[in-house]
Amino acid sequence: MATNTKSTDAAIGLEGGAPIAVTRRARLAEFWYYFRQNRGAVIGLAVFVVIVAIAVLAPVIAPHSPSMQNRGAFLLPPVWEDGGRWEFVLGTDAVGRDILSRLIYGARFSLFIGVVVVSLAVTVGIFVGLLAGYFRGAVDTVVMRMMDIILAFPSLLLALVLVAILGPGLVNAMIAIALVQQPHYVRLTRAAVMAEKGRDYVTAARVAGAGNLRLMFKTILPNCTAPLIVQAALSFSTAILDAAALGFLGMGAQPPTPEWGTMLAEAREFILRAWWVVTFPGIAILVTVLAINLMGDGLRDALDPKLKRS
Repeated sequence: MATNTKSTDAAIGLEGGAPIAVTRRARLAEFWYYFRQNRGAVIGLAVFVVIVAIAVLAPVIAPHSPSMQNRGAFLLPPVWEDGGRWEFVLGTDAVGRDILSRLIYGARFSLFIGVVVVSLAVTVGIFVGLLAGYFRGAVDTVVMRMMDIILAFPSLLLALVLVAILGPGLVNAMIAIALVQQPHYVRLTRAAVMAEKGRDYVTAARVAGAGNLRLMFKTILPNCTAPLIVQAALSFSTAILDAAALGFLGMGAQPPTPEWGTMLAEAREFILRAWWVVTFPGIAILVTVLAINLMGDGLRDALDPKLKRS
């Protein structure tokens, strides 16, 4: 009878007396409960979902091609101002391109930049941080001194120098921003690994014969993800801002790419007589970054046990 009971428990996948599916559902419910306590985070999530939907559906909802130039429609104001036309709801830029369409397609580039930069920084940062926190000694010393050197420079200035060395362009800008953000993940991972390495479950796994790679990636790393998730959410917005800044300085995405920072750079000389060519890309950057930061605050509240209210 005891054997049958054990086999039944194994078949349905019990975890501490409760089915794994139920446990995961309970954890997700707990996460959502604490996340929605932060109203700003819920609003940020809703806005972010809308931005993602706009980026995905850009070819469907954009009224014009982002690079199409309309002769006779140079610097048209928004539709609610004198001279505006419903054909171009938010007006046009200096060469007759529809600003609304460029903003919609710009969401694609901004989200793509955030995803690529965070993916690169997280992957490299976690790997290097694991090595430094697990092996310590000379490896830790060399790695952390290199990270300290990178952190000693202003992030945007260092990214600008790296892009100047690699050459202007969106790909090089993303690589430079990822390298600049990497030390934050290295330090977070190292600290979390050092805190987890001495715990009983790690000792038990080592006694059971687990090798270094299994201990690092299977045993320790899954218990270090909470602060990394929060950092990734906040770094997403930083990546968008840095990419926009590099684009504004002419070192990021190059014209006629409909990237928000590049749109600002192209509109500099028209600030006084065509406010809309500068205002709308700036608002797009502001709203996107604010929404992601609000989401990051909610993730921090939901994932950090110290911040959970009883």
